[in-house]
Amino acid sequence: MAPWRLPVLPVALVWGWVLASSSPSTVAPPQDLQITDPGLLGSLDVEWKPPHHVQTFNECTVKYKFEYRNAGDRDWKVIFTRKLKFRVGFDLSRTAEVRLQTLLKGQCTGDVEVQSDWIYATFQTAPQGKLESEVQNFHCIYHDWEYLKCTWQPGLLTPRGVHYGLYYWYKGLDHTVQCDHYIQDHGINVGCVLQNLSQAEYQDLNICVNGSAAATLLRPLYTTLRLHNLAKPSAPEQLELSVSAAGELLVAWSPPGGRVPPHCLEYEVQVAEDAGEVATAWTFVSTQMETALTISRANQSHVSCVRVRGRTNIFCADQGFWSEWTQDCFSVSRKEDKRLFILIPVILSLSISLIIFMLIGQCKKRSPAGKPLHASVGY
Repeated sequence: MAPWRLPVLPVALVWGWVLASSSPSTVAPPQDLQITDPGLLGSLDVEWKPPHHVQTFNECTVKYKFEYRNAGDRDWKVIFTRKLKFRVGFDLSRTAEVRLQTLLKGQCTGDVEVQSDWIYATFQTAPQGKLESEVQNFHCIYHDWEYLKCTWQPGLLTPRGVHYGLYYWYKGLDHTVQCDHYIQDHGINVGCVLQNLSQAEYQDLNICVNGSAAATLLRPLYTTLRLHNLAKPSAPEQLELSVSAAGELLVAWSPPGGRVPPHCLEYEVQVAEDAGEVATAWTFVSTQMETALTISRANQSHVSCVRVRGRTNIFCADQGFWSEWTQDCFSVSRKEDKRLFILIPVILSLSISLIIFMLIGQCKKRSPAGKPLHASVGY
């Protein structure tokens, strides 16, 4: 069998050399990378063309590694795609940065991924107004997954008679929409309430707060929100406390009403116990998704108070706001109190009997000596 094996090695080496020589070691980057603004408050269109001679790679897959960020951000957001156009969100108050490269892999490369050089593009809106004229302390909360309340304060360089407007857009709207329910302070718009945003959940919500004043340019504020990360539920409802036969404190409550999905909530439970002298501070007990809890009462305190609050859990959001607390207290009779309740009626009975005997004795002392109790009748 040895004569048959000898030719195998040279043939394999020649075939491997042919594959290696025909495999491309480089690939050209994409062409004509462009960024355009469709006027959607930060959602920019990024598009490009395939690299030269891409049609020659019949036995390979051509993909693109697309990365983007705002100037000043440390990390790039990464997308792998075979498309030639993407719409992604940026903060228009900062320069948008994009970079792109070609990825080639398949039989034509021996299943080794070949990467092109990067190509870059940037986009920046023309600056308007001074930075100090931009609104301050912009803050939003998505209450009960029902309405979004955003507030802000006028910028440091805000002239009199300024008028602020809030505009928003999310995928599904044909154009930007202006707020129709403003919050005012001394006639100036300092907040907005947006309702019916269920279609904007779990996607980018682009917002711009712009200001206008006579003969003065004001810097607009741009931001992109994720509603599920801004959710604040109402306080838990129907908090009930009781004590088991073993002396444990049983706590139960109900999820808040509204559109908040019950499976998206987690709860924090705290307890404070009064040992009879000084009430102790609130103590953390548990963070959980269940709506019931058993708490041991080691010191058998007289009064136990429990409070519960909720927020969106990690399965439905990256972050969120805690609700207000729901609080209730439960008074438990101690053994000393029970003994006292038993002794009080006994003491009262003995006291009343003693008083009666004392009164009888006083009456006997006041009666004349030897005087009959009834007068005799003479004839």
